[in-house]
Amino acid sequence: MSQIGKLPGDDTLIRHGCEPAGCPPASKPWVLAAAIVGSSMAFIDGTVVNVALPAIQADLHATAFQAQWVVESYALFLAALLLVGGSLGDHFGRRRIFAIGVALFALASLGCALAGDVRQLILARAVQGVGGAMLVPGSLALISASFPEKERGRAIGTWSGFSGITAAIGPVVGGFLVDHYSWIWAFLVNLPMAAVVLLIVWRHVPESRGGAAAGERLDLWGAALATVALGGIVYAFIEAPTQGWGALPVRAALLGGLAASVAFVVVELRVRSPMLPLSLLRIGNFGGANLLTLLLYAALGGGLYFFPLNLIQVQGYSATVAGAALLPFILIMFALSGWAGQLVDRFGPRLPLVVGPSIAAIGFALFAVPGVGANYWTSFFPAVVVLGFGMTVTVAPLTTTVMNAVGAELAGIASGVNNAVSRAAAVLAIAVFGVVMAWAFDLRLGQGLRDIGASAETTAFVQAQRSQLAGAATPPGADPAAAAALRQTVNASFVSGFRWVMLVCAALALLSALSAWMLIGRAKDDDRHTSHGR
Repeated sequence: MSQIGKLPGDDTLIRHGCEPAGCPPASKPWVLAAAIVGSSMAFIDGTVVNVALPAIQADLHATAFQAQWVVESYALFLAALLLVGGSLGDHFGRRRIFAIGVALFALASLGCALAGDVRQLILARAVQGVGGAMLVPGSLALISASFPEKERGRAIGTWSGFSGITAAIGPVVGGFLVDHYSWIWAFLVNLPMAAVVLLIVWRHVPESRGGAAAGERLDLWGAALATVALGGIVYAFIEAPTQGWGALPVRAALLGGLAASVAFVVVELRVRSPMLPLSLLRIGNFGGANLLTLLLYAALGGGLYFFPLNLIQVQGYSATVAGAALLPFILIMFALSGWAGQLVDRFGPRLPLVVGPSIAAIGFALFAVPGVGANYWTSFFPAVVVLGFGMTVTVAPLTTTVMNAVGAELAGIASGVNNAVSRAAAVLAIAVFGVVMAWAFDLRLGQGLRDIGASAETTAFVQAQRSQLAGAATPPGADPAAAAALRQTVNASFVSGFRWVMLVCAALALLSALSAWMLIGRAKDDDRHTSHGR
């Protein structure tokens, strides 16, 4: 799944806003309700769609790589525009930008439900991402602007608790809707939620603007270049398995993405108010924490994208069960969050940030063990538990390290950067891991077809559907025994790719632990952060 629970920096994004001015006490519960329901739409959409992908792929006759775009088009725009989206409220009004984001998200959700083909769905998902980039930081800014510092902690706790509940039940509800109704209800469920939020905003939420960013220019060039950079690189890696690396569109997209990445760095170093203050990365603990985030959340977001596909298309579980498969992960993080929050105070930042990702690496490696026909409780459940515990040990110390590295005056910026890094890591990883999956799938499929003695006609039919991955069909009219052998071969090919992906994830997690050992806690960064401001 592309997003599991809240990402690093989610809570801290709302701890350091401007002091509220003029928010009536009677409006505060409504503001909190609007923020909770609004952000819940984005949290649900970030997890439910993966569970619905097999149904979407079958219903819209999409390839596995087009299904990747259904996830990536949303996540790409959300990651690229999140930081600048957070500044819009300071300039044009937090209530206004939040409401526009909610309305755009709802209209795009309706577009997703009405999509007649996969290209229309991908376009609507991209618009959803733009709405999400306004909605997510807007919901956090509303809380920051409406609650004084002495009340903000309780508001944060309430918002965080409901977000955890949403992360837990969202995929299960989405799976139920897919199993018993249709995948379109995974998008239509956003419409009544959006209507409730807009009604609350219209009647009860006061407008606010200002803050430190209000007098600064929006970094529109940075936002545009970040979008082009991510989009070009992602396009190249998703399309390469079908078009080939030599195809002109693939090569042009990759070169364009890399060029935009270089231009983004140049722009961010020169503009007065960059959306990504690169000077912060020179602070040892902050740079180390973000490198850890990049590596570990690439593994988490990219690896778990394929998990529901394995459960549904290969193992034969329902979408509801697949949606519930990661519940132990979320419950472990929820139950042990208080304990994990004390680890930095007891041991310092380096030890938990080495141990946590190392445990997560073991969890990823355990995902590579099950074959076709695996039982969830004996095969996947141990992997989910170990991975969940490893991430629990990591997330709270990671957020604390990011905040402590820069100090209170830059904490909001730092947490926003860390949050954006985690999202961008997942976007890139899903695309890159798709290449790994396609390579291993094709290799195993060719060998498997030879092993079962498939005829030339059958081999050609199956090979023509390689882009479907585990969704590939067997030839019409094939006898039951031959069809079963072909299905077993296709499933085993997907599992081969899944194992490679999970082993790469384990390697990334170990590299993130190594980065923590080498870069975190090596310098007295807290004493020097003031010289690395924006």
